[in-house]
Amino acid sequence: MEPTAATAIHVIDSHTAGEPTRTVISGFPELGGGSVASQLEILRDEHDHYRTAVLNEPRGNDVLVGALLCPTLEPGCLTGVIFFNNAGYLGMCGHGLIGVVATLRYLGRLHPGAGRIDTPVGVVDFVLSPTGDVELTNVESRRAAKDVVVDVPGHGLVCGDVAWGGNWFFLVKDHGESLVLSNVGRLTALTMMIREALNAQGHPEVDHVEFFGPPQQPGHHSRNFVLCPGGVYDRSPCGTGTSAKLACLAADDALEEGVVWHQEGILGTHFSGSFRWIDRERGAVRPKIVGRAFVTAEARLLREEGDPFAWGIC
Repeated sequence: MEPTAATAIHVIDSHTAGEPTRTVISGFPELGGGSVASQLEILRDEHDHYRTAVLNEPRGNDVLVGALLCPTLEPGCLTGVIFFNNAGYLGMCGHGLIGVVATLRYLGRLHPGAGRIDTPVGVVDFVLSPTGDVELTNVESRRAAKDVVVDVPGHGLVCGDVAWGGNWFFLVKDHGESLVLSNVGRLTALTMMIREALNAQGHPEVDHVEFFGPPQQPGHHSRNFVLCPGGVYDRSPCGTGTSAKLACLAADDALEEGVVWHQEGILGTHFSGSFRWIDRERGAVRPKIVGRAFVTAEARLLREEGDPFAWGIC
């Protein structure tokens, strides 16, 4: 479909534990009013240039995650939301949903208390505290495969678990790498190699790779590094990644239902997590993630006639 002239796009930026979210309030085309999943398909198939206009340079950057507010058919939900990044679209996004809640609070559309938001992969419940902390109850999460061994060319064998936490992850504990900010270049390159080899080996659904190691702060249980689909790393401890980790811990009987797990990210920020069982036979849990977002900017993104990069540098 040939892009048409764009009106102003109203956005609000936030960050959750260091990871940015750009919430789109208005300015995108109508998407049919069906389910959030069907609206995502229309956005992807017919209007993807809006995604690149909002997130790509010169208006954005590779780290940004977009969150489009959209209608929902689910009773009791405040809104629907479609998440996207520099590579495409996401099923769920934990840090992004916390950012959406902070944005709705900033706009005066919600106050402390419980609520629900509809995503392409299911309804997420949340509780906003008076201090701004958000507890979200994620979609069903589970481990799909344990101790998957992948042969990474030029590196060797890597073993990890494949798990779903709203997106697909390959979680690796024994990697021999230092999970510090000064090492993110090497970590990014290695995790991209692992993902490429894993996809080629028969797991094309996996688009996130997550390394775990010892925490650096007292009271935390683990530190992680998360590669996102577009080749950049998650600045936060990753909400869907922590959900996938909780599903693996539950499957291994390494964490009891309701016990809090403190997940540290590469910046040292952290999420608190716990889970409740849905179906032990299937290994299905509902994770709870607690974090906080801060609003950083409000803007109207404009398209000037004749701009060769009106729809982003692609």
